[in-house]
Amino acid sequence: MTPAELARTVLRSVRGAVEEQELSVAVPARIVVQPPPRPGCGDYASNVALQLAQQAGRPAHEVAEILRKRLSGSAGIARVEIAGPGFLNFTLGDGAQVALVREVLARGESYGGPAAGQSPATAAPATGSAAAPATGSATDLAAHTATDPATAPAAGPTTAPAGDARSVVVAEALARIDTAAGLGGRRVADEQPVLTPTPYDLATLVARLGADEARWVLLRPAAQDPVRVPERPVQRESNPRFRVQYAYARARALGRHARALGFGSEPGDVGAPVRGQAADDGSSDGAGSAAQALKSFHTLLATYPSVVESAARLRAPDRVVRHLEATADAFFRWHDVYPPLPVGEQKPLAVHRARLALAEAGRTVLANGLRLLGISAPEHL
Repeated sequence: MTPAELARTVLRSVRGAVEEQELSVAVPARIVVQPPPRPGCGDYASNVALQLAQQAGRPAHEVAEILRKRLSGSAGIARVEIAGPGFLNFTLGDGAQVALVREVLARGESYGGPAAGQSPATAAPATGSAAAPATGSATDLAAHTATDPATAPAAGPTTAPAGDARSVVVAEALARIDTAAGLGGRRVADEQPVLTPTPYDLATLVARLGADEARWVLLRPAAQDPVRVPERPVQRESNPRFRVQYAYARARALGRHARALGFGSEPGDVGAPVRGQAADDGSSDGAGSAAQALKSFHTLLATYPSVVESAARLRAPDRVVRHLEATADAFFRWHDVYPPLPVGEQKPLAVHRARLALAEAGRTVLANGLRLLGISAPEHL
C-alpha cells in the first residue's frame, strides 16, 4: 500500500463517517499521509483528525477514535493507533512491502502517474506561474542531451501524459530552466556562493557542464534559492547528480550479474542483513540500523508518486530532485547490508531474488524521476 492508496482509504473512512452522521464536516478534497516524524510511530501518519476537529465541534482525539474504528481491519493495514492530541499512526501489514515492489515493477514507467482507474491529478496553473510548456532556451537543452541509446533518457522531458501531474512537473521544470538560465546567478567558489559578473547563457552552461549537470544545477534549488553553478562537473559521490545516476547504473549492473549467474528477480522476503555490515545511522544496534535502512528505502519508493503530485501542485520540480537524491542514498545504505548477489560460492537463494526485485524497484523509481527531469539514466558509469 502506497501513501496515496492509504490516503484514499482514510478519505473513504471520513466520507463514510459523514454519510452515517458520525461526523458533521465537509469531506476534504485530499488527505495528507506521510512518514511519521520519529521511528517507532508506525509506517505512516496523518493529522486528518486535527484538521476536522474544529469543524466537527469535537476534540481531535474523539474524531481520531471514530476514524480509527473505521480504519481498523482495512485491507493492508495491520494496526491504527492514536498518538498525541489526535494523530493517526498506521502500521501496514506484513505483505505491504512485497506488494509495493510488485506494484512498482508491474507499473514500470507509469509508476508515479495515476493508477489504473484513477483520474489524473490535474493542477491548475498558479497565478503568475510560467507553467505552460516552455519554448526557446529550455527546449534547446533537450537537443544537447546525449543521443546514445545507452545514455539518453527513455523518453524526452516533454512526453508526460496531458493532465497527469507528471506533465505539470515537466512544464514547470522547463519554465524553471528558462528563468534560471536567463537570470544568470551564482557559482561556487570555496564552497561559498558568489554572484557572477555576467549571466550564464544556456548554451555556455551546457558546453561547460554537459546537459545532465546543467539541468540538475538549474532544477535542484528551490524557487527562492540561488542557483549554484560548479566550476566543472565531478564524477564522484560528492556530486548528487552523479550519485543518483550511479545508483541507477549499479542497479542495472546487479540485474546483468544476476542473469550471468542464472537467476532472476521475484518479490518476497529480503531476509536478514549481512552480519557486521549494519547501516551507519548513529544507532548502536546493528540490527536496528539495518532494519531502518530497509524501511527508509521502502518508504522512499512508496512516496515517489506523492512527491510527484506535490511537486506538480506546488510547482516545485526541486522536490523530485531531492527525492531522487534521498532514494539513491537509501539504495546504497540498503544494498550494503542486504547484498542482492550471492557471495563467494553461495548459491542464489530466494532472498537474493527478493533483494534483486527490490533493487529493480529502486531502479524504476530512479529512472522515472530522471526521465521526468529530462536527465539521462546511463547503464554504465
